[in-house]
Amino acid sequence: MKKTLFSGIQPTGDIHIGNYLGALKNWVDLQTKYNCLYSIVDLHAITIDYEADKFQETILNTAMDLLAIGLDPKKSILFVQSHVPQHTELCWLFNTLTPIAELERMTQFKDKAGQHKENINTGLFDYPVLMAADVLLYKTAVVPVGQDQLQHLELTNTIARKFNNKYGKYFEEIQPIVSKAARVISLTNPEKKMSKSLGPNNLIALADSPEVIRKKIMSAVTDTGPATDKMSAGVKNLFDLLELFAPMTTFKLFQNAYNNKNLKYSELKNELAEAIIKHLAPIQERKKYFQKNKKQVLAILADGAKKAQKIASKNISEIKQLMGLT
Repeated sequence: MKKTLFSGIQPTGDIHIGNYLGALKNWVDLQTKYNCLYSIVDLHAITIDYEADKFQETILNTAMDLLAIGLDPKKSILFVQSHVPQHTELCWLFNTLTPIAELERMTQFKDKAGQHKENINTGLFDYPVLMAADVLLYKTAVVPVGQDQLQHLELTNTIARKFNNKYGKYFEEIQPIVSKAARVISLTNPEKKMSKSLGPNNLIALADSPEVIRKKIMSAVTDTGPATDKMSAGVKNLFDLLELFAPMTTFKLFQNAYNNKNLKYSELKNELAEAIIKHLAPIQERKKYFQKNKKQVLAILADGAKKAQKIASKNISEIKQLMGLT
């Protein structure tokens, strides 16, 4: 039997190529290897400021993006987190097992608290426990993660062990699938990774038009500071993207030009922009289809929630029985 895999994405706006290359492209490939549950984790998203009146539109847009890149509801279960209430129920049960000291050492909480100083809420602090509930609710065996999420997965396994020790063996150790994808750097700040928080010009969104993509790539930072023999972070990022989006022959051609010191950045950027545009074209076409067929998307999410809830309901009953709650 295939092992169960769980992963989630926050509905916080347009998905960009950093999200796509870092995680989502891998999600599509993993569909054939595992029983996959993919969740739009709206409950995590509300731990920071958001626009409530536009939130459902954002969730639906995220679902359409996921379907457009190749998530197949015949192969995977795609659902919205809040549509399966057992996530929050299990989070509370796990809260009774999780020491505050474990949460205080979470580096992502410290980072987010620094970014959202006017809204450091309990949900932001308790975020990793809900994440543990998301994963363990389905007796998940594997989770695809980036390096920055390994600490949260360690906490998930810690909570699982605490539960097993106190109430009896129920959860298995979860194994990470660490993404080997390139860490995509901001186009405007080579010292940071591509992120929505840095503004629209630092990223390429999956929905960006060819004209916008060309403009953003042509404006991308290349060399910074005094000239050295080492390739600058900005130029390296452009080469990393070229290797991911263009044919290998094209990549080697520009690599040789750089080594021979006759590379023209304008030509590199133009080639990269066209390669990205070509790669995103079929994704954007599929997105247009789903935008015209929103009822189909809503039906997919409803069916996914029904399937997820069937698994979650059975497992939460077993968990509560072990805890003496039923």
